[in-house]
Amino acid sequence: MPPVSSPGSLDSPAQRSAAGERAARVRFRRAMSLMLMTLLLPGSAQLLYGNKRVGRVALRIWAALVVGAVLSVVIGFFAHGFLFWLTFDPAALLWLRLLLIALAIGWAYLFMDAWRLGQPLTLTMGHRRAAVGVNGVLCLSIAASLLFGAHLVGAQRSLVLAMSGDGGVSGAHDGRYNVLLLGGDSGAGRWGLRPDSMTVASIDAETGRTVLISLPRNMQNFPFAKGSVMAEQFPDGFDADYLNGVSTWAGDNTELFPDSDNPGVEATTEAIEGITGLDINYWAMVNLEGFKDLVDAVGGVTLNVRQPIPVGGLGDDVTGYIQPGVRKLSGFETLWFARARDDSDDYSRMARQKCVMNAMLHQISPQTAVTNFAKIASAGSAMVSTDIPAGEFDVFAQLALKAKSQQVSTLSLVPPMIDTAHPDIALIHAKVAQAIDRAEGTAPPPAKAKKHKNATVTGGSLGSLGTGYAANESDDLDTAC
Repeated sequence: MPPVSSPGSLDSPAQRSAAGERAARVRFRRAMSLMLMTLLLPGSAQLLYGNKRVGRVALRIWAALVVGAVLSVVIGFFAHGFLFWLTFDPAALLWLRLLLIALAIGWAYLFMDAWRLGQPLTLTMGHRRAAVGVNGVLCLSIAASLLFGAHLVGAQRSLVLAMSGDGGVSGAHDGRYNVLLLGGDSGAGRWGLRPDSMTVASIDAETGRTVLISLPRNMQNFPFAKGSVMAEQFPDGFDADYLNGVSTWAGDNTELFPDSDNPGVEATTEAIEGITGLDINYWAMVNLEGFKDLVDAVGGVTLNVRQPIPVGGLGDDVTGYIQPGVRKLSGFETLWFARARDDSDDYSRMARQKCVMNAMLHQISPQTAVTNFAKIASAGSAMVSTDIPAGEFDVFAQLALKAKSQQVSTLSLVPPMIDTAHPDIALIHAKVAQAIDRAEGTAPPPAKAKKHKNATVTGGSLGSLGTGYAANESDDLDTAC
């Protein structure tokens, strides 16, 4: 007589198959759980089913990172300077990059170990393929995200190092930072020579209130800062060339600046200090061709084009026009809006350049900067050369953020107020001091110029030379532009 199977036995093929399927599902769920645990709590899979020492170390590191991230957010919320320091300090950026790379490698290892702990050889072929796919997607996604973050951090660090100078830190003068902005065309032998535009950005060290003081390139017969190298060479004032020719003169006499890597900029700085009466903290040379790439990197800039702006050069070289209207301009168009001189003059061009600077300040948001970071970093490294030390970048980033919410005022040392051939330096000093006092709210705003019947539209500003360029002398560039 054959043996009788008990009710709970698995002797029948159907029963054994059902039990095998249940066991396979359990193993599959376990394997997937291990991967999910590694995603949410790295090291937890090892702590429960693998090398407990590895699990404990991983979990401690993860806890420390979470706590550190939370503390950074809290500190950054109450002290924005910390986030700016983290963004611009080369040493901090290096450590952050290394940390992200290490996290990518460590997390990938934990995912692979979680796959091992899931005993893939015991899974059915279908479950094995699904587990491989999920593990691969999670592992590659996490590692790729961290490595891309490390790449961005590295790009930011390279940008800071490429742009920064190696000079010492210069403290604020009378509560303000004075930064000389020089604009010049790129090209063979032209970087830093005969700058096309010269503007001093005088920035309140606490509030970010900014005054843009523009100097015409054709100014003559001006003094240099007392005690400077150029003052010794020209004790009676510079009569050898225009203001933008100081750089060229210094480039031809580099022996006078043995300790300087940029004799032309140093000599120009001494001239600007002598003309304005301001102590210049730092300088920044803007490559106009690189500026074009920057505008494209942020998606263009919106400007009020008041008259047709020629593109391409002078006379027969003009290839087209930027038509009037409020429009978003590309980098190429913005460059020509700022540099065009056909059918206008240097003073009108100065007004348009101020409108461009004002638009860039107020229109580039932190969100735009983050979204287009790689493009901005690439454009920025080719656009700006400066002597601002890397350790001061966070200071000026904070000031720029404050300036976004402030009106930017302006002063242009142009006719009819200033005779550029024989400038009244005492008058210039008084006008500069007055403009700064107005920006600080300690002096009344200037009286509005009388309108002339024959007033014309000139480039980026309203009015003729007789009435004054709106964007050349205004306590509110937003309105003037």
